[in-house]
Amino acid sequence: MNIKILVSTHKPYQMPKDRTIYLPVQVGYDEVDTHFGFQGDNTGDNISYKHRYYSDLSAVYWGWKNLDVDYMGSCHYRRYFVSRKAKKNEDKYFWYILSRQELEELLPQHPVIVAKKRNYVIESIEKHFKHTHLPQDFDLLRSVIAELSPEYSDAFEKVAASTSAHLFNTFIMRKDYVDSFCSFMFPILFEVEKRVDFSGRSEFESRTCGYLAEFMLDTWIIKNNIPYKEVTLKVLDGEKKLKKACAMIKSKISGEKYEQSF
Repeated sequence: MNIKILVSTHKPYQMPKDRTIYLPVQVGYDEVDTHFGFQGDNTGDNISYKHRYYSDLSAVYWGWKNLDVDYMGSCHYRRYFVSRKAKKNEDKYFWYILSRQELEELLPQHPVIVAKKRNYVIESIEKHFKHTHLPQDFDLLRSVIAELSPEYSDAFEKVAASTSAHLFNTFIMRKDYVDSFCSFMFPILFEVEKRVDFSGRSEFESRTCGYLAEFMLDTWIIKNNIPYKEVTLKVLDGEKKLKKACAMIKSKISGEKYEQSF
């Protein structure tokens, strides 16, 4: 079984030892002078030069267009899908992440794996985005979906009204599902990019295509009735849940926008 899980990173970082399935990809490769010895997102058909707008999606696009695999996944240098069967081994930092053996058991039964849903509880996905980011970006995504893929509009509205979602642009899928998802997502994001004026935006808000993409996975799943398996996603060095919760409440009350990722 040919599996590649792309581990996107913009900095040197400890990586899993099993490189037969985990492939570190340096995103924005063409935008920097320092390279870390990882696969760049700048070969073949790529959007490395647009990394500033798409964040980790430049690795997803590269994998979609250039990898000949049975299954492809996306995770981050700090976020990994966690195994429930893992036993401690010599891979000190990564012994608890999904192994080849477990993936080969899971994937034939569950060809689409996503992270467990993030629950916002106090507000909908749409309201949360508009409280923490530029609200016109969400409305623009809605308009572009209606124009380019109107058959997905109802599913998108369900996602927008929900208080939970599968986030972080992370997944593991059989390659035909990757083709279906990316063929839906990227043309819409490219059109959104064309219509956004990035002049004067902060680095954080310039990554809007990457943030908006987080709502397109569930839109695709709902519209196409895609069966999936939820697996826990763990932050390697711990998640700042209290800090994020405080920022979320503050943004809801005062309208103060996020200035960084958490």
